[in-house]
Amino acid sequence: MKKNPIRDTLKKCIPENLSIKLQNLPVSPGVYLFRDGSGSIIYIGKARNLKNRVKSYFQVSHQKDPKVRIIRQLTADLDFILTDNEIEALILESNLVKKEQPRLNVRLKDDKSFLHIKVTVNEDFPRILLTRRIRKDGALYFGPYLPASLAKKTIGIINRYFQLRTCSIPIDGKLDRPCLEYHIKRCLGPCVDGLCRPEEYRQSLQEAILLLEGKTSQLIDKLTVRMNELAEAENYEAAALCRNRIKVLNDLGEKQKITSARLFEADIFAYFHEGRRASLQVFSMRGGQILGKKEFFWEDLEYFTPQSFLRDALQQYYLESTYVPDRILLPVEIEDQEVLSEWLKSKRKKARKKGMKITVPRRGQNLDLLAMVERNARMIFESRFRILPDARSKEKILEQLKEELGLQDNPELIEAFDISTIQGSETVASMVSCRNGVMQKKEYKKYIIRDIQGEGPDDFAAMQEVVHRRYKRLSDSGGKLPDLILVDGGKGQLHAAYQALSRLELDDLPLASIAKREEIIFVQGQDDPVVLDHHSSVLHLIQEIRDEAHRFAVTFHRKRRNQRDFTSELDNISGIGPKRKKRLLQNFGSVARIRRASVDELTPFLGAKLAREVKEQLGE
Repeated sequence: MKKNPIRDTLKKCIPENLSIKLQNLPVSPGVYLFRDGSGSIIYIGKARNLKNRVKSYFQVSHQKDPKVRIIRQLTADLDFILTDNEIEALILESNLVKKEQPRLNVRLKDDKSFLHIKVTVNEDFPRILLTRRIRKDGALYFGPYLPASLAKKTIGIINRYFQLRTCSIPIDGKLDRPCLEYHIKRCLGPCVDGLCRPEEYRQSLQEAILLLEGKTSQLIDKLTVRMNELAEAENYEAAALCRNRIKVLNDLGEKQKITSARLFEADIFAYFHEGRRASLQVFSMRGGQILGKKEFFWEDLEYFTPQSFLRDALQQYYLESTYVPDRILLPVEIEDQEVLSEWLKSKRKKARKKGMKITVPRRGQNLDLLAMVERNARMIFESRFRILPDARSKEKILEQLKEELGLQDNPELIEAFDISTIQGSETVASMVSCRNGVMQKKEYKKYIIRDIQGEGPDDFAAMQEVVHRRYKRLSDSGGKLPDLILVDGGKGQLHAAYQALSRLELDDLPLASIAKREEIIFVQGQDDPVVLDHHSSVLHLIQEIRDEAHRFAVTFHRKRRNQRDFTSELDNISGIGPKRKKRLLQNFGSVARIRRASVDELTPFLGAKLAREVKEQLGE
């Protein structure tokens, strides 16, 4: 075979145990899991043919793909799970990604699950409830509702105009009198015999379900016919109820400003990407109307290709959703589009609905809708990640920051601190620097917390230590002090940092903290916290600095953890030096795998005598 320097280099980079596994992979469908040297899963994928798919990551022809290049560099071992077909592999992949959260898979991150409306059709007198958890309990689920306020508004309309019960008491008709909900005409009162016939309740339920399904035109026609019949029968009270329902349905239609006559149901996905950051915008269209939207953000992507990014996003978005629309509109075709389509069609069949399509619009109204969502994706990206177009904008934001926090001067130099603890036994800290609104990575500092080791995690003591060490060194060396010190946390962290500065007689330095959950700012010397508008550029800058401090601390935290895991047990074995330890970890991936290995498997790397000694000391 003709020599190929690149191919030969790739072969040398593959650990021996991984090379053997690559040669013995099956040609069946399944899921593959790439692991790094510590044994952690870094990427999960699915394949129609495991052998061909996995080996492709280590071929010269794919060396320019950033995703493949990173996976190849980090992979020390792999596992796989066989499935009967590619659809099963897709579903298994989705579940494993959600459970394991590998660092190289695109993951949808949201603070809570989507809000759905649940109809308990398996009960004699069904209820309509809000829920975030979908169960296989025989009930009907509608959603997700984006935003959540839309679900609450819909529930309110159903309670007021369709009068279905919301209580959980057993309904046997034996109660003496109905509750207040009946008297204010928010419930038909099935709990009291004679107030509501079962068929009357069922009719109201069916109409509410039509509303939830987005079939408002069909429901209006049905209510109009019944209203006329009731009016002719001189049942004016019931006819007025129908009239009110028709009016609220028409009002809902008039308030909807974005409509589509051609597209009945669709979810529209668009993204915006820059560097390691990306935003994803999803618009949900039902009955030709945009009913809501959802947005997701990524801040530290290690690679980005639109095809794999959107594919992973769709896969996770619909993993637990019981509702799949008629169409999904995308800006580009995605990886495994046919397989993903078949999986989504199977989800619709379970709900007794017709097929669906994943399409990339080329012209017409659908392309206009996609362009609108793309504009929104770019807008939320700029809002979230604070794209500052020029120096004047940055200077203006710093001036606003000075006014909001009550500082004497513009904070041209801001230093921020964050604490990260490894399983409660080791604490590290980070310090990041922002100069004139721009992060200065060359000035970042990492700290190993020394004074509290072995005493359990203490964020306050750790914060006090790192702030004291940083500014004692600056004071001793005559370095430039910051215009603002920012710490991650609430009043406790703020007080700890202030104590450290007081010991150095630097308590006049401007100091503030930002609480993660509430996103409110505490300023040293001020009684009331500073609450900034959610869209404020000042808040965005502070968040960016805080998030960067957190990212830097967590990265250092992981590196220390990996070093600790790699060295902890092997270093205690006589005869295992740095070279042998490196060779073992390269070939087995982790101490856990070395422990599980047999003497025969260890012998080629250590010799028979040392292999037996390692086996005895590590045990199983």
